[in-house]
Amino acid sequence: MSSSLNDLIKAHIRQHGPMTVQDYWVLCLAHPQHGYYRKQDPFGRQGDFITAPEISQMFGEILGIWAADLWMKLGSPSNFLLAECGAGRGTMLGDLLRATKNVPGFHDAMSVQIVETSETLRKVQADTLADYKVTWHDTIDELPANAPIIFVTNEFLDALPIRQVVRAKGQWFERVIGLQDDKLSFGRGGVVPMSDKVEANDGTIFEFSPARDNIWRQIAERVRTQTGGALTIDYGHAVTGFGNTLQAVKDHAYCDVLETPGDADITSHVDFARLSDMAKDLNPRLATQRDFLTRLGIHIRAKTLLAKANEQQAADIQSALERLTSKEQMGDMFKVLAIVSPSTIDTAGFVDGQA
Repeated sequence: MSSSLNDLIKAHIRQHGPMTVQDYWVLCLAHPQHGYYRKQDPFGRQGDFITAPEISQMFGEILGIWAADLWMKLGSPSNFLLAECGAGRGTMLGDLLRATKNVPGFHDAMSVQIVETSETLRKVQADTLADYKVTWHDTIDELPANAPIIFVTNEFLDALPIRQVVRAKGQWFERVIGLQDDKLSFGRGGVVPMSDKVEANDGTIFEFSPARDNIWRQIAERVRTQTGGALTIDYGHAVTGFGNTLQAVKDHAYCDVLETPGDADITSHVDFARLSDMAKDLNPRLATQRDFLTRLGIHIRAKTLLAKANEQQAADIQSALERLTSKEQMGDMFKVLAIVSPSTIDTAGFVDGQA
């Protein structure tokens, strides 16, 4: 029950003082008993939100085209790792694998690896991917290091915790969660050493994520040392900036981040400029989801599906295409970032000079 986690958090604050946004986030999502990801499968129409792969099979199929193209550009190695971090229900990977089954040699060469900490989701993934041999890991560190690697992640980095700092009196202070009238509320903690070269008005919030940096650094290092590439898709901004993007989602709607700890998903926008900068030696390429999916032929794929569809199916396909690519929906808010080993300059779905 959320009240149980609510009570635990309040008790912790009474005993130890206000907690950082990062610590609150981790408790809400990963508390062993009450954490959001520990209790349930949050994906799909029965969950709290629908990710792109749940909207349409076309999404994973397009990622299959990207992965197969990269594999061929790597020289079609006879052994490689196909890895996903945070694979949800396994839907995207299942669609990717179906789309690549006719690529000569691809399935014979691949070793499917999933980094997933949720036992609940591992069981769902095992069902979804029952036709394939899959190895699960708790951390990226556990992945084999003896072959080229192709990573895919979708709405993974946004689930990793952030810290927030708030500007006041010419300094940056940690944004914390404390108690006011026995209710959880945001406040100001200690001073955080930050660069003061950037001017900001009092009340301005800046977000950064040591957890995201750490995971992305590990992924980039694997690409660097094993050769291969990584594709990450999420909602976020192409330029580092100020602002509060901390949000909670429950029952397919936004809700108060502090209202139901443990019963709502917590996310924030990903800073793609930061990720690109961290892997600038790996030919980073950035595109909107709309541009990436369009360049790799999602409209052509939709036309093929429409040719065999009944009236209801056709309406669903058109609706899914609109949702994935429209500027007003996921098309521009979601970004796609690819990195590839230095020897592999080109990667499908991007235009040179975009990074």
